[in-house]
Amino acid sequence: MSIAEKMLFLRSWLRDPQLVGAVAPSSRALAALITSDIRSSNEPVIELGPGTGVFTQALLARGVPRERLVLVEADPAFARSLGQRFPGVRVLQMDAAHLGQTGVFFGRERASAIVSGIPLLAMPVEKAMAIIRGAFLRHLRADGALYQFTYLPRCPVPQALLERMGLHAVRIGFVVANLPPAFVYRFRRVNMSGGRVVRGESPEGLLA
Repeated sequence: MSIAEKMLFLRSWLRDPQLVGAVAPSSRALAALITSDIRSSNEPVIELGPGTGVFTQALLARGVPRERLVLVEADPAFARSLGQRFPGVRVLQMDAAHLGQTGVFFGRERASAIVSGIPLLAMPVEKAMAIIRGAFLRHLRADGALYQFTYLPRCPVPQALLERMGLHAVRIGFVVANLPPAFVYRFRRVNMSGGRVVRGESPEGLLA
């Protein structure tokens, strides 16, 4: 990461520490883990809270086409920088809590994966749930997954809320080489019998 990107992170953190939610940019090791399930394909992907673009770079390196990647970033300075650094990638300056109120980003398609760098535990639970619900209800296909990291050794979404939204969370790894060390979780829908949904099932049914 360049000095300019580090200074951009510092200025954004000083302006709104809660929005940034970290004391340092995410490491390449964390980027490698949170994108590890995503393979080179033409399937659309959404990134929430990309910040300085560490995860974005990892997604592009894994073969996600630029035109099939959408970045949702609330901070205007980060959004401008991302647009300059990643030409051809669509950058939307917006609050991810409004995901449930937008149109889909890829025409009739929904994303196969959403990678989130948003600090869920640093915000009111109502806002965090609006982000998760909007992501699954509006933007992820039925068999899609949302990947979220957290600094605490527990799921960032309480089990009662997961059950209410029809979601299942699995911790897929832990990264020591990050400041601070981080855990990564994968969220998927479950069907009414407790198993994972299969492609073709309605994504609205479980989250309505």
